[in-house]
Amino acid sequence: GPFVSINCAAIPKELFESEVFGYVPGAFSGAHKDGKIGQIELADQGTLFLDEVGDLPLHAQVKLLRVLEEKTLCRLGSSQPRAVDFRLVAATNRDLKKMIAAGTFREDLYYRLAVIRLRLPALRERREDIAGFAGHFVRKYNERYGKHVARISPAALQSLQAQPWKGNIRELENVM
Repeated sequence: GPFVSINCAAIPKELFESEVFGYVPGAFSGAHKDGKIGQIELADQGTLFLDEVGDLPLHAQVKLLRVLEEKTLCRLGSSQPRAVDFRLVAATNRDLKKMIAAGTFREDLYYRLAVIRLRLPALRERREDIAGFAGHFVRKYNERYGKHVARISPAALQSLQAQPWKGNIRELENVM
């Protein structure tokens, strides 16, 4: 099925609900005259990826929890439920348990999301992977731009392995 990715940190709080859950015609001023299907509905029969789920607005957490429990959603401005069936994958670099204690993340949503937890260590904790990623990015950009860099020099690789990589693999890709 479809794979729909939502970066929860990139959508303004004011627009989050309409983008993720959709809306019906006339739901608010400035709404498209035909309404709009939300990202969750687009993921129906597929996978919904919530990136940066720790940035999910509190009011949207409540609504998402209901969708997960009931497998239905209502578009903004509607009371008509729509059935949805999707797999959910969520990622964050935040400490959700601390957020629960601070009252900024719902504990019940946390336990719905934390069924299978995977911890991906930061790139700085697995420096042995840097050479493989760097080689991958060299090949990727050789294909894209028609360049032919045969390999990364040992000195360049040593320099890459000495970096702190706070931005992880995305930072490494940008450097490459």
